Amino acid sequence: MAVDWAALQKIVRERFADQVLDWTEFRGQACLHVRRERIVEILRFLRDEPFARFAMLSDVTALDLLKHPEAGRWPGRFAVVYQLLSLEHNERLRVKAYVSEESCEIATAVEVWPAANWGEREVFDMYGIRFAGHPDLRRILTPDHYEGHPLRKDYPLKGRGERDRFPKYTEIPEEGVRGGRKA
Repeated sequence: MAVDWAALQKIVRERFADQVLDWTEFRGQACLHVRRERIVEILRFLRDEPFARFAMLSDVTALDLLKHPEAGRWPGRFAVVYQLLSLEHNERLRVKAYVSEESCEIATAVEVWPAANWGEREVFDMYGIRFAGHPDLRRILTPDHYEGHPLRKDYPLKGRGERDRFPKYTEIPEEGVRGGRKA
């Protein structure tokens, strides 16, 4: 049984009128655009509501909308993106919650879906978006001493010189070759 999108949109708009910015669809994928203030309540509702039952969080990531053509349409430089899956209804829903550069913080979804843990850490590491209430918010892909957030649009394409501090790798000398293959 498929999700009744019209009914779900109506219920979500009524229940979270102050939070819903828009509903869009792109290539058959529904997307709910919301403010960040009540994100945990919205996600819990989408998980538990019988019309929806988006019981699985398949991914959490982010977007930097700096210089994006539609950036002015949304109330924040960043969008935290939740990919939800309803196994019961065989449907997917994308939820985008907008975060300003000034606050750069949103509540953690770990209490709704424990699977959000590492995804939120990756978003923190790559974009610098903090997740309030996260049980272990620390870098996951870059070293602890790393400065900056490499997926931000204002991060220099060639980096800030941090790669110069990484060890250099050299070719294995010919005497290290056995049977025509490098050891």
